[in-house]
Order: sequence, then C-alpha cells, then structure tokens
Amino acid sequence: MKVKYFDLENKRVFITGGGSGIGASIVEHFCEQGSEVYFIDINEVESKKLIQDIKNKNYSIPSFINCDLLNIKHLQKTIADIINQKGPINILINNAANDTRHNIDDVTEEYWNERINVNLRHFFFTVQSVKKSMIENGGGSIINMGSTSWMVGQGGMAAYTAAKSGVVGLSRSFARDLGQFNIRVNSVVPGWVMTQRQIDLWLNDESEKELMKRQCLKEKLMPAEIAQAVLFFSSDQSSGCTNQSYIVDKGWF
Repeated sequence: MKVKYFDLENKRVFITGGGSGIGASIVEHFCEQGSEVYFIDINEVESKKLIQDIKNKNYSIPSFINCDLLNIKHLQKTIADIINQKGPINILINNAANDTRHNIDDVTEEYWNERINVNLRHFFFTVQSVKKSMIENGGGSIINMGSTSWMVGQGGMAAYTAAKSGVVGLSRSFARDLGQFNIRVNSVVPGWVMTQRQIDLWLNDESEKELMKRQCLKEKLMPAEIAQAVLFFSSDQSSGCTNQSYIVDKGWF
C-alpha cells in the first residue's frame, strides 16, 4: 500500500466490470483500503479468481455479482438490492467497457447500438440508480472511466471512441446537476494500459516502439497506476475536484 486513505475505510463502493483488467486492479485497491466493495461482471471465472487473490492478500473481501450491463433492468435491480440491504453507495466507479476493433464497412446498426450500450449507456443508468441514496446520505463520489483513444485520434474502433468521448459530456452534465447535493463527478482517462487483454491482442514490437516514442515517460502504463488515481478522486482528499477529466497516460496525449 503506497497511500492509506482513512476516509475510504468501510465506504460502500460499486464497480462495474471489476473482474479483470483495470477494473480488477480498482477492486483490489479499494479492498486494500478496507472499503466495502461490490463489483459486477459477466466473467465468473476471472471474478472468482480475483476474489481468491484478494483473500490471499488478507484485504477486505469484495462481493461479486454476475450482471450483464446490457440488461439495464437487471443492473438497476442489482444496485437497488445493495442499497436496500446494505445502505447507500458512497462511491460509484463506471469502468466496464469493450474496445474490440471494428472496420467501418463491417459495422451494422445492431453492432453500433451494442457498442454504445456496452461503452456508454450503462454509465447513465448506474448514476441514475445511485443518485437518490447519495443525496439522502449527504453526498458521494462518481468516477466515469474515459479513454485517450478519441483524443489521440485512434482509428479502427469508431463506435468505441465515439462512446468514450461521450463519457466527457455525460460526466460534466452530471457534475453540474449533482454538485448542489455534494456529489462529485469526475472522469479518469487512461492511456494505453497494459492489461493482459491488451498484451495478448495488440502489443507487439512495432506498437510498443511507437508507444515509447510518443509517451513522455518511457515505460508501460499499468492497471495499478489507473487505480491509484481512482482512489484519489474517490477520497475526500480530492474534495475540491469535480467536473474534471484527469488523464493518466504517462504523457502519451
């Protein structure tokens, strides 16, 4: 543990897409802080492995719920059940996304809608679902995970970059609407993070060489470095921060 945020201890945290990649690191970091963590994913194998890894480290143990974010009613019920049974959610982390590449000519209307739904739509409905309990509890922190992909003009995944650029507008609107209730809304914007998926699918000698050329810091960006920023914006240590998009990319953009 590099930093102990005492105000995160026992805070109720809800994280989407927490079973692997950046989400798994966020889950682990909150558990290390002693938070009460609930995370959803559709990958049971990876999620259960994560829980076992966290148990082995003697961190607080998170609760995993299998939930498909494309099913908004199920998502809303999942959140409502947590609030009704455990109490208000203090911190919401909208992390789940899928950056599968796609060619322009291959995109159908159905595929477009699915990409937007996976990468943007659920952000709105999770915030809508936690809003009332946060207001009644006197405030909270919401973090929406963005991406530098649209900022650097990444090609080959137009639906993904369109959705991720939408995260900025959504976050800023929520920050304006919810600020009067002491609810802070920020976006953490990762660069190219070396999750196992990224390494397996897209990292090669050529892409790594180009990345090191463009980044100011000449080392790969790791999931833990994103999680560390998420902790800060979740904590009261960032009490003056809302309506912002904070880039964590080692100077890529």
